[in-house]
Amino acid sequence: MSGRGHGAHRPWPRAHEAAGLLGGRRYPDPRDLPLADALGAVLAADVRALAGLPAFDASAMDGFAVAGRGPWRLVGTQLAGAPSVSAVLRPGEAVEIATGARVPKDTDSVLPYESAVTRDGTVDGPAEEGRHVRWAGEETAPGETVLTRGTVVGPAALGLAASLGHETLPVLRPRVSVLVTGDEVTTSGLPGDGSVRDAIGPMLPGIVDRAGGRVEDVRHLGDDRRPMLDAVAGADYDVVAVCGSSSRGPADHLRSVLAELDAFVVVDGVACRPGHPQLLAHTDRTVFVGLPGNPGAALVAAVTLLIPLLAAMAGRADPCGGLPPAVLEGRVSAHPRDTRLVPVRLDGDRARPVGHDRPGSLRGAALADAYAVVPPGWDGAVADLLRLP
Repeated sequence: MSGRGHGAHRPWPRAHEAAGLLGGRRYPDPRDLPLADALGAVLAADVRALAGLPAFDASAMDGFAVAGRGPWRLVGTQLAGAPSVSAVLRPGEAVEIATGARVPKDTDSVLPYESAVTRDGTVDGPAEEGRHVRWAGEETAPGETVLTRGTVVGPAALGLAASLGHETLPVLRPRVSVLVTGDEVTTSGLPGDGSVRDAIGPMLPGIVDRAGGRVEDVRHLGDDRRPMLDAVAGADYDVVAVCGSSSRGPADHLRSVLAELDAFVVVDGVACRPGHPQLLAHTDRTVFVGLPGNPGAALVAAVTLLIPLLAAMAGRADPCGGLPPAVLEGRVSAHPRDTRLVPVRLDGDRARPVGHDRPGSLRGAALADAYAVVPPGWDGAVADLLRLP
C-alpha cells in the first residue's frame, strides 16, 4: 500500500495536523444547494442581488400615503400584497396604507396614523417629504455583491439570499459516505446475545454536518471482504468513513482493500487512547478515514482525523478548536507513550473528568463539554481542550 513510509502510530498532534493539511489540498467541487441545505456551508463564490431591496417602493408604516400638500382627500385603502387601488396619486390625494404595501406612483411620503387627523373623507397632519417610505433599491441595488466567497452561511445569510430572489447558493460541502461494518451490528431492537446496536451510524451525520460536510449515504456491511472492496472501489464521494475495519484482526479488511486500490496512506495508526487503530488514506478521487468499531474510540478518531479533514475541505475552521487551555482537576494520569483524550466538564478555566471513558462507551462523551488532551509526560496541571462536536 502506498505511503507506508509515514510509519504506524503517528503521534496524536501530528496525525491531527496531517488531517487538516490533507483537507486543505482536497477542496470539493462547488455545489449549488437549496437554501435549507446550504446552512452552515462555506460560500464558493460571491453572491449578488438578483433584485433590488426593497424590490418596490413600499410603506414603512401603517398610515396614509400622500401626495402634495395637505389636507388630502382619501381615495382608497392599500393593503400589502393586494392589487393597487390607485396607480398614481395626484397632488392633494391620499390612500390609507399598511406597512409593506406598495405606495402609488408620485407618493411624496407616508403620514403615520399617530400623526394623522381624519375628518369627512380627508386626512391631515405633519407629513415630511420622503419619510416613512422604503424606496426601491435603497438598501441593496440589483447586482450588488451582498455575500462574499468564504462566508459561512448562517440563518441571516439564508434570509438575505431568499429576500433577494435566490433559490440556491454555491457552496463547498464535502459529500460523505459512511460504511459501518460488522456481522454483529444491528440497526434496531435491543442489543444482546452477541449483537450490538449501531451507535456510530446515527452519530456521524451530526459530526460531519458540524464540520461542514454532508452524509449522503450510510451503509451496513458484514465482515466479508468482497462487499467492502466493491463499496470502496465504487465510491463516488469526496470522503468515505469506514467504521469497524481499521484494526488488524481477521475481519478488518480496510487496509488490504486500500492496498488493492493503490491508495496513498497518510496516517496508519495514531498514538492515542482510546482510538489508536485509525487510518487516513486517499486515491486521486476520494479520501478514506478508518474509524474503530468501538463507538467511544470512533468519536475520538473522528475528532482526530475526520473533523479536521472535512473542516479544511469545506474552507472553515475546525469546530472542535478555539477553547483555551484549562486546569485539569481530579486524578488523571498520563499514558507513557500515547496521548489520552479525556472527556471533561468545563467550569470557567477548570476542567473535571466525567469518567465513563472506555473505548466501547459514549456515556462519558455524552456528559462532557470537551476532551482534555493529555500527552505523554504531562505535568499534571494545564491541558489543552477540544470541543466535543
